Amino acid sequence: MEERLLVNNESETLLKELTNSLETCDRFYFGVAFVNYSGVQLLLDAIHEAVKAGKQGQIMTSTYLNFTDPKALRRLQEIQDIHINVFVTDENRGFHTKTYIFEYDDSYKIIIGSSNLTHSALKSNVEWNVEIISKKERPFVERVLKEYHLLWDACHTLSEDFLRDYEKQYEEVQRLRPQQHVLQMRSEYVVPNKMQRRAMDNLARLRQLGETKSLVIAATGTGKTFMAAFDVQRVKPKRLLFLVHREDILIKAKETFEYLLHRENRTFGMLTGTKKEAQADYVFANIRTMATRYESFSPDAFDYIVYDEAHHTAAPQYQEVMQHFTPDFMLGMTATPERSDDASVFELFDHNAAIEVRLHDALEDGLVAPFHYFGITDVEDIDLSDLSASEQREIARRLQVHARVDHILHHLYFYGHQGTKRKALGFCVNVEHAKYMAKEFTERGIPSAALSGEDHAAERERVIDRLEDESDPLECVFTVDIFNEGVDIPSVNLVLMLRPTESPIVFIQQLGRGLRKHPGKEFLTVLDFIGNHSRAFLVALALNGQRYYDKESLKVAVATGFAHLPGPVHVQMDEISTQQILAQLDQESFQSMKYLRASYVEFKKIRHGKPPYRLMDYHTYEGAPDPVLFIQHSGSYLHFLAKMEKETPLTEMLADDRWAKAYESLSKLLPLKRPHEAAILTVLLKQRTITVEQAKQAVLHWMETVEEATVRHAMRTLAQHFLDDSEKSRQPALVSWEEEVLVRTDVMDTFLENDVYVSWLEDVLEYGLHRFEQEYGAVTDHVPFFHAGTQYKMRDAALLSNFEKSHSSFRGSGLLVNGNDYFLFVDLHKDASVEERLNYHDELESPTTFLWDSPNNMAQASKRGQNLIHHEAKGNRLHLFVRKYKEIERNKPEPFIYLGEVRVESYEGERPVSFRMQLEEPVPPLLYRELTEKV
Repeated sequence: MEERLLVNNESETLLKELTNSLETCDRFYFGVAFVNYSGVQLLLDAIHEAVKAGKQGQIMTSTYLNFTDPKALRRLQEIQDIHINVFVTDENRGFHTKTYIFEYDDSYKIIIGSSNLTHSALKSNVEWNVEIISKKERPFVERVLKEYHLLWDACHTLSEDFLRDYEKQYEEVQRLRPQQHVLQMRSEYVVPNKMQRRAMDNLARLRQLGETKSLVIAATGTGKTFMAAFDVQRVKPKRLLFLVHREDILIKAKETFEYLLHRENRTFGMLTGTKKEAQADYVFANIRTMATRYESFSPDAFDYIVYDEAHHTAAPQYQEVMQHFTPDFMLGMTATPERSDDASVFELFDHNAAIEVRLHDALEDGLVAPFHYFGITDVEDIDLSDLSASEQREIARRLQVHARVDHILHHLYFYGHQGTKRKALGFCVNVEHAKYMAKEFTERGIPSAALSGEDHAAERERVIDRLEDESDPLECVFTVDIFNEGVDIPSVNLVLMLRPTESPIVFIQQLGRGLRKHPGKEFLTVLDFIGNHSRAFLVALALNGQRYYDKESLKVAVATGFAHLPGPVHVQMDEISTQQILAQLDQESFQSMKYLRASYVEFKKIRHGKPPYRLMDYHTYEGAPDPVLFIQHSGSYLHFLAKMEKETPLTEMLADDRWAKAYESLSKLLPLKRPHEAAILTVLLKQRTITVEQAKQAVLHWMETVEEATVRHAMRTLAQHFLDDSEKSRQPALVSWEEEVLVRTDVMDTFLENDVYVSWLEDVLEYGLHRFEQEYGAVTDHVPFFHAGTQYKMRDAALLSNFEKSHSSFRGSGLLVNGNDYFLFVDLHKDASVEERLNYHDELESPTTFLWDSPNNMAQASKRGQNLIHHEAKGNRLHLFVRKYKEIERNKPEPFIYLGEVRVESYEGERPVSFRMQLEEPVPPLLYRELTEKV
């Protein structure tokens, strides 16, 4: 008998085990207290394939607490050779069984535990399920089967009459549940969610540092308005102004503040075209009205001002209002912090971002609805392989065929959707394609409409209201212009991706249209029809949810069904799509000019305004290309832009050799490994000198704590104390270290006389700092300043351990030392010739155990050998860095991934010494798989 515990984590889930078991078993028997559509949908393909292979199955569930979804029962009933029975519970007898039984030739696999048939139980909940594999004749197996069959015989067969009666009962219970929920939601019991707490803590930290402005960036529907109300509740301003451009948002914001702050003894009023309640303590105004009335208020009339939809604040109306008022604190909130042609929203709020919540964060924190994504191979006869993304009309023409509509409808009915009414958004190539799809769907029984930027706002609102209306027959809206605010429909339960993915940005924005939370909406269904176009692999970049990636990590993500995505999010691609994307990833070079040029061109289509774009523009768009790849290819972002745009101002700027070298040297700081240098330089752009104490305060804008020794090291790093002579000759010195003070040089003063030069320097520093904050948050300072799972070069270890000599000496050897810190840099898969010659055996044996062979000349008795062997007694710390391959793309060395500190468990041999080491913290499951498996 074999036993094991099944839990849900990055490397294993109950869903994965059930899917594999359905593929290999002869028969199956499920018995669960309840099922819902979210769980059934995830198993549809596996059950369907099992039935196609001639397997039979039984699924037993119950009416316990009326949690079983009748829609899930009806969908299961449609599958031939699956028998469904329902145990009817009463007040004296419940039903709480959770068991999954798989029959094989001579054995049974039995899973008994805590998981019902829901997507959370199958993928993300904390669940314990015990799996036992045993021969058929064992007493335990016989007892389980006997009990199962006794329950089965006590059930009702799922007949149409039974299902109709249960549907009526279920609907009645569902009508009562929302009322019960409302009774529990008294405002005094409402507490900030995870995102709101993080934002409020950072706002408090920034105010403590004397800041008077800050920005909160988070997707629509993640609770920004509640966060602002919570912060106001904490600050308790006497007077508040809440500004926004849309009146419907204004009304909801006022309701939120009144609901949460009704005990604060404050009055609430509106200032709009129709309401003039300007004397209220807390005034909620639209910008059009305030732009004509602001002079009637004194500049200090409000202690706290909130600018909602803050990406509009660069507009003249907003600027007049912002420049008039002088509140104690000003908060901007936005989901889309794109730069206008006039200014960056980050600049307008003094570069203080309290929090930036991207889609992956919002999913992890449960701020948006999870999604079930199904990647489906498109119709075989449609060939897009010879077309570029710019050939929109021809792509649309080839997609407008009846066979494709049949294909889409087949999968639409197969996977279904949650909820009574289908509320679908279909994203199309162009207007012609959208109209074609709406016509075809309507003719085939799914009432549909087409919307685009050509339609007036009133028409868009009318169509959207119809889709939201449960009683209206309209079920699907096909759209083209995804940037239109009118296509944001909270109750959407199905998204159809009907166009080739040209950009991860577009994909994420399309996906986001359906992720708004809505009462009764447990998840969003996404059907993506993946054709044979040359850049189908962009779907993997979009789904990956991680802005910075390499080819190997993407391949692992695809092969594992993006197991790292949080919560009950589910990504499932069919075999053909998976193999196509893996093959394209193998062929693609993410560092080639061809790929970088295509990424830039796609970004250019999406980015409003004219180039040249700044680095911060890439930071504001989720799914944007990583501009550090542009820098690594061309030396600096400006050098890359000059190749793309061929504009005279760019080439003239780069013709200034000293400026170009200085800009290039700053560009090479990216991505920042610590924020200290960039934070100090931002101050030096505004003042000629900076003391150690002032430098500490600058760093504290980005860190929870700061080490004075590291601040001094950063100041001396900027003064080129740790460059060798060759490096100094290649870059001009911008600052000098004079008697504990950092002073700008004449070279830097000259640059700062040119406003254009200043703006590009600010852009590098701002991008570096905001990217660091986005990746790590406001972390505590420590030495060495490493973060597990982050990529580093050897030289970074010198910087981050405050090495006091030339940093260029940190190279070549796999073992580097700074004081009591020992850095082990290891290639897991070595070049064959090197491996044969040196016979190294370096291996991650398990998530907690690492085998390492020392340099070939090390003896146990040597000083370095003793320092490693007895490192704990001597106070030495061993830091492990690994990389899977020295190179993934030709002539492009890969960085190393920091796995944390290790301790020596045992050792043997001479020259080299073979060590067995234990990691302080286990390698996360997905990273372990990425490092140890070939895809």
